[in-house]
Amino acid sequence: MSSELAANVRAHGASKREEAKVVVGACVGTVLEWYDFFLYGSLAIFFSSHFFPAGNSTASYLASLATFGIGFIIRPLGAVVFGRFGDKAGRKATFLATVVLMGISTAGIGLLPSYETLGWASPAILIVLRLLQGLALGGEYGGAATYIAEHTPSGRRGYATGWLQTTATFGFLLSLAVTQLCQLWISAEDFAVWGWRVPFLASVLLLAVSTYIRTTLSESPVFQRMKAENRTSSAPLRDSLMVGQNVRRMLAVLFGAQAAVGVVWYTCNFYVLYFLTSTLKVPSSQAYSYLVVALVFSLPLYVFFGWLSDKVGRKWIVLIGCGMAVLTFMPIFSQLGKAVNPALAQFQQSVTIRVASSECSDSMFASTQTACDKARDFLTQAGLSYRVEPGLAGEPLVTHIGGKSVAGFDAKAYRDALIAAGYPAAADEAAINRPMMYLLLFLLMIWGAMAYGPMSAYYVELFPAAVRYTSISIPYNIGAGYFGGLAPFMSTALAVKSGSVLGGLWYAIAVGGISVVLGMFLLKETKDVDVNQ
Repeated sequence: MSSELAANVRAHGASKREEAKVVVGACVGTVLEWYDFFLYGSLAIFFSSHFFPAGNSTASYLASLATFGIGFIIRPLGAVVFGRFGDKAGRKATFLATVVLMGISTAGIGLLPSYETLGWASPAILIVLRLLQGLALGGEYGGAATYIAEHTPSGRRGYATGWLQTTATFGFLLSLAVTQLCQLWISAEDFAVWGWRVPFLASVLLLAVSTYIRTTLSESPVFQRMKAENRTSSAPLRDSLMVGQNVRRMLAVLFGAQAAVGVVWYTCNFYVLYFLTSTLKVPSSQAYSYLVVALVFSLPLYVFFGWLSDKVGRKWIVLIGCGMAVLTFMPIFSQLGKAVNPALAQFQQSVTIRVASSECSDSMFASTQTACDKARDFLTQAGLSYRVEPGLAGEPLVTHIGGKSVAGFDAKAYRDALIAAGYPAAADEAAINRPMMYLLLFLLMIWGAMAYGPMSAYYVELFPAAVRYTSISIPYNIGAGYFGGLAPFMSTALAVKSGSVLGGLWYAIAVGGISVVLGMFLLKETKDVDVNQ
């Protein structure tokens, strides 16, 4: 690159037309990555029996979900592998490789023969494909964020990268839309047998489009200049992980920002769906339709808060969004219960449920074996809070439901006692206070967008250009993969052990609250930082 061109790029960045092309190219590929990733979780209930031994559908479903979790666990390794490659070989080539890897892996799931055909090779290959998906996703975000930001002038960097922050929501919505369309055209019986493969195979079309767009893009001007000036890092991992100042930045990002953003975004976008269906007993089709409205409402907010961060700074928008979420999760979800299923809320107020036993385990990680543990799990799945009391040693479990007592654990006896006490087994659609419900859902979307919208620009501005891809990818994927990835398990376990349907929120509140406090002291503002350095 000539010195004149370098000076021009430094002064002016990309044109607005080139900037729009860069944003579209990066975002289309990232939408595909998230589409592929979410598709597995939404369709696992349909294909789980195909890839695991027959005879126990619940065990097969749990095994498929465990395989889904592998994708989160492997993400930090993907960050290391592709981060190093992106800082050495370039941004464009690297995030082109991640989208191709993700697309091929997803199509592979759609083509994978069943357990009946391949035996144990079938779940083994499924695990390999999930590992490849996790590796690809681990390398995607850092590359896309870096690529967009390095093409964009400082006064528009938050706005431009704000579009990237919409891609997870777009990917989730796209996975739902394609699945719903397939289920409209394919009978329920055929969908369970082979139709579930169609959404996976459809990713080939998205892969072709995103690959074509990304191949037409130019390399990041910042990377081109570093390469021309021989300033690229020869060992990005060493320069990221062995330089004290950079390590401190990565730790500040991980514990002062990404931990909070991960749990807040998960709670606002996914835990709320679990709460609607499992706790409030809204039929899944209805719950998805409500959430889709809220997600569509949230899309422009990511761009808005990215734009706002260009004006007033990134740090405090992120921390205020996370802080407001932490402070309001309990009242929002409590009011959501009253708005969506008022009969269940009234039942909980008028009917006291007590579990008296001497054998209830205290460990969150204990398997459900004792009668007490089974009773607690049953009540949690019913969307009911309860109080645990010490029982007499040697005497059986006694569960008090209103004025009726049930000895031992008997699911049918529990259901009969609940129905006799007036328990509403499902939410009444006509009784839902929709204005209040949407107001509460929209509040959650606002907090999530505030937390997530400015993050790409903030990360890019925080780290030096020579190790930017690696330094962004590692803390982001550890935070999203582990803090966010642990959220489903921790939330469910806390709800069971606490005896409160709102108890699962304490994981997000604790992690998010601690992270916000740390971020207030550890994070610095970056709005006017020169990303060329």
